Amino acid sequence: MKAEPVLMEKRGRPVAVILPCEDFLRLQDLEDAGLGEEARKAAAEGFLSAEETESWLKEKLREADLE
Repeated sequence: MKAEPVLMEKRGRPVAVILPCEDFLRLQDLEDAGLGEEARKAAAEGFLSAEETESWLKEKLREADLE
């Protein structure tokens, strides 16, 4: 018999899920595979230079100040 996930609620609202370790490990593997694919894509597209990174960060900070 396979264990099923258990939904935990607080005041009627879902706050956590308890699931079998095997399911958790499978979810971690899926997440790792997705992150690995994102990393490969980023590496293929290239990275920003130090100057480009500085410019990008400054722009994001300016945008944050305007909001």
